[in-house]
Amino acid sequence: MKLSRRNFLKGTALGGAGLLIKTPARAKFFRPRPNFIFILSDDHRWDYLSCAGHPFLKTSALDRLAKEGVRFTNAFVTTSLCSPSRASFLTGQYVHNHRITRNGSLVGRLPRTFLELLQSAGYRTGFVGKWHIGGFKVPQPKGVDYLVTFISQGLYYNCPLIVQGKQVKSKKYITEELTDYAIKFLEQARGSQPFFLYLSHKAVHAPFQPPEELKDLFQDQPIPLPPETEAKGLHPLFSFPHFPRVPSNEQLREVIRNYCATIYKMDLEISRLLQALEQMGLKDNTVVIYASDNGYLWGEHRLVDKRWAYEESIRIPFLVRAPGIVRNPGREIDELVLNIDLAPTVLELAGISPPKSIQGKSFAPLLREKSFKWREDFLYEYFYDEYYNVPPMLAVRTRDWKYIRYRYHLRAEELYYLKEDPKEQNNLASAPEYQEQKQRLSQRLEQLLKETRFKS
Repeated sequence: MKLSRRNFLKGTALGGAGLLIKTPARAKFFRPRPNFIFILSDDHRWDYLSCAGHPFLKTSALDRLAKEGVRFTNAFVTTSLCSPSRASFLTGQYVHNHRITRNGSLVGRLPRTFLELLQSAGYRTGFVGKWHIGGFKVPQPKGVDYLVTFISQGLYYNCPLIVQGKQVKSKKYITEELTDYAIKFLEQARGSQPFFLYLSHKAVHAPFQPPEELKDLFQDQPIPLPPETEAKGLHPLFSFPHFPRVPSNEQLREVIRNYCATIYKMDLEISRLLQALEQMGLKDNTVVIYASDNGYLWGEHRLVDKRWAYEESIRIPFLVRAPGIVRNPGREIDELVLNIDLAPTVLELAGISPPKSIQGKSFAPLLREKSFKWREDFLYEYFYDEYYNVPPMLAVRTRDWKYIRYRYHLRAEELYYLKEDPKEQNNLASAPEYQEQKQRLSQRLEQLLKETRFKS
């Protein structure tokens, strides 16, 4: 029997028994479907969380998600740059397939996103915040019922917002404003049909600007820098986004303090959102996921920003609270999880079969503690961007090793044994005793390129 959208919504509102849903892939029976909130931050590296051991930054709301759910301790992006990574979250595809290769560009149409699939299956969808795919055009994402967004990076204060197609002047600090709209969506969406809220914060993108009341929060906090930067300062040969010139070590410390205070404020607003969810009686049937679009280098390898294949750049926080789905909450999961895994995971939990175009893997079995074969390595890629002095690169990262190959031979190969050298200080690529290992990883890189249908 073909189920009309009207009859589907009526059935959903009448109690939530198992339903036969015609998804874009195939029909499937399931119990009442969960709601979802996906919170995406910007440039938040994996270890700037108190639950990840940060020495002074307190992130109580994110710690709560980890305690009541799971924390993936080895989560990564396949390209460490805003627009490419965001498109990978939405499509479940590597950058070389969705072709959003750099910020500010959009070649053709963004491939079908999981938001479109959820909407087609009866979910009410909301997108609040930073879209940042397609340059300086007004965002017009498909598959979204409720849209609050802004052009490009936005502003921390006085950010012109676009609310359901109309321009509205921002009245508050942007993290507060976006949280207000997110709560408004929850109030409108509850009770009628399952919902998916995609809350995409501007925070913590540069220029790192905490609200006025928190600007001195960490003013007296000592900020140790990586030894290589403490000794030599930042590398003078590479571009430094958002800095007029190469910053001194003391200037860098001040920027890091602002970065931490901006994260702290975002965490306060996430706490407010979680409280609203609980007060509305939605907590027990809502999956909450938190991640960042990439990490950030703060002096490691004498670099700032992202893009590079080093750990601080590609590694992200990834937290999932899923009542009734996560077994033994409070666990840490050390499997290699990627940004392209979000789409298939959400679709599986929603009872929708992922289309063949998705290249990620659902980590839902990991949430349930099911034993099955998971990935042993993954491909990292970064494409040419004429505005930045960062060479295009490819890399393969296993549980213990990383091999980096710079395209067009712009830099020498790099090989790191992460188990003994987690800070990637000792490049083994030219060491005679590691040539066999380098060859194995080089061959595996070629295999991954073939498996993922890489086209340069």
